[in-house]
Order: sequence, then structure tokens, then C-alpha cells
Amino acid sequence: MFQTDDYVDCLKSIAEPSRLRILRLLSAGDLTVSDLTTILGQSQPRVSRHLKLLLETNLINRWQEGSWALFRLVSTGDKANLIKSLLDNLSPDDPVILRDLERLEEVKSRRRDAAAQYFATNAASWDEIRSLHIAEDQVEKALLNLVGKGPFNAMLDIGTGTGRMLELFAPYYRSAVGIDASREMLGVARANLEAADIKNADVRLGDIYNMPVERNAYDLIVVHQVLHFLDDPAAALREAMRSLSPSGKLIVVDFATHEHEFLRAEHQHQRLGFETKMMNNWFDQAGLKPVATKSLAPKKTGNSEALTVMIWVAQDQRLEIAASNDDVDLTLENLA
Repeated sequence: MFQTDDYVDCLKSIAEPSRLRILRLLSAGDLTVSDLTTILGQSQPRVSRHLKLLLETNLINRWQEGSWALFRLVSTGDKANLIKSLLDNLSPDDPVILRDLERLEEVKSRRRDAAAQYFATNAASWDEIRSLHIAEDQVEKALLNLVGKGPFNAMLDIGTGTGRMLELFAPYYRSAVGIDASREMLGVARANLEAADIKNADVRLGDIYNMPVERNAYDLIVVHQVLHFLDDPAAALREAMRSLSPSGKLIVVDFATHEHEFLRAEHQHQRLGFETKMMNNWFDQAGLKPVATKSLAPKKTGNSEALTVMIWVAQDQRLEIAASNDDVDLTLENLA
């Protein structure tokens, strides 16, 4: 519940036409200062001042992507509920709002075009790799069967790429974050999430070894076809563990060991697949308990280059260890 002063400060911050318009626009997704300047038809300093006031009252969030600053509405709590109630009462026929939404669609259209161009440029290399292993829909089916359909409170997709994992699990989480080191890939992911009308997920630029996300906050973390690009996969798993909630699940999807050097030479793969023994050892080092392994080999076709996709599932042990310690303490007490 609001304290009186905080409630009044929030209302004062919102009670200005441009700031209310900004909140309405951000309710449709992440936007930059440049986006808002284009849509509102105002100068960058003026838009920045409006954003500063909204940030000071914690009605919006800001994070940095290189030289870009992205803004989004707060998604939970009393302030999120306040914003929703105000926006729900805006007339859908308001001419100013309608014009803003038309310009917003133009901005999103440009994003989609840029994402499509990037995807088209790289599609040939991705298709070459996909042709070597079992179909993606079969991998996704196995993934859902192994992980379960939740519900999950919060999901983290590390190396989100096109955002496909965020789409796949969208019916089963309350909120989700995707992290990727490529701004171009984030553009693809945002376009895909918008096309799928997924509003409870956002994507952020981030270093997999030092992620800009909350600690102990995600009960499902997915690392899908990422580790083979890394020079230190074990460190990435330890970093992922820091964001896993007690008893949460960490899922790794990658290739079994293989000898296809062209993937290293032409596609920047640092590792030519992984052994389950090695993966379980990394899980152990990160404080995780391996709970399931699935091997998805393609049907025998005589293709000597065929790749086997692996799914490894591990779980956080902190609650289990705490319960075990409680039992030990109780036993000691009884003995005394």
C-alpha cells in the first residue's frame, strides 16, 4: 500500500499530458529517448526531463544497451497497478493517443524491417547448422516434457537470440527476461515478441559473465545453444546459478561432443560439444544437482556430419541442504 506522500508524488509525476502519453507508449514495450522524441514530436532535452521525473518516482525503469538507454514501465507492485488503472481509463478514441500509437507503429515497423534484414543476412549460416540436427520442434517438445509447464514465477533466458525460448515458455511464466550480447539479435527478439503479443517479457543487452539481472530471482533459467560459443562455459553456469532462486531449475541445451571443425572455423564455435560427465561436473561446481539428461540424435540418414542435441536439467539444492541441516540439528538436539 502507498504512503500518502509517495502516492501524491506519483500522481504529481503523472499529472502532465506528455508524461501520461509516455506511460501509455511504454505500456506497449521498450522505447528509447530517440523513439519517444520521434513519436511525441518534442525535443530530446524535454523528453529526457519527463523521463527523469518518472524515474525519480520509480514509475519506469531504465537500463543501458551500449550507447542506447531503454525505458519500460514498472511491471509489479502498487505503482504498476496505479499506472494500469489510469491507463485503463484513457479513452481509446482520444485523438492525441491515436496519433501517438500510429507513430509508435511506424517506429516498430522500422525495427521489424531492421530485424528482418539482419535475420536474412545470417539465415544461411543458421540454416546450415540446423540442417545437421533433429528438427527444432522436436527439441522444443522434449524440452517442455523435461522441464514441465510450471507455472514459473520468473524465467531468465541467457543468450536469448531470436527470443524463441521466451515465446515457447510464455504461457507458463509470470514474467521473463532475455539477455544477449548482440544488439542486432535483441532487435530480432523484440520484433518477435511484439509479433507474438508477449508483454510480460523483456530483453536486455548483457554480458553472460556479469548479467544485469536480479540475484536469486528466477525459478527457471534456460541456456539454449549458447555454451559452445563461450571460452569459459563453467564460469557462465556459475554466474547463472547466482540468479537462480532456491529449488529453481537450470536448463542447458547444446550439442554432444563432435568433430566438425568447420563449426569452429566458420561459425565461431569455441567448443565442439560437451560430454554429460563434464556438464554434471560443472553443475556440481556451481552448486547444482543434475536431475535429468536427454539425448536427441537424428535418425540415421548416412549423414556423417549429423549432430546430437543434448538437454541437461539441473536444480538448485539450497532448500534441500537447509532441510537436511534442520534434520541434523533436530537429531543432535534429541541426542542431547
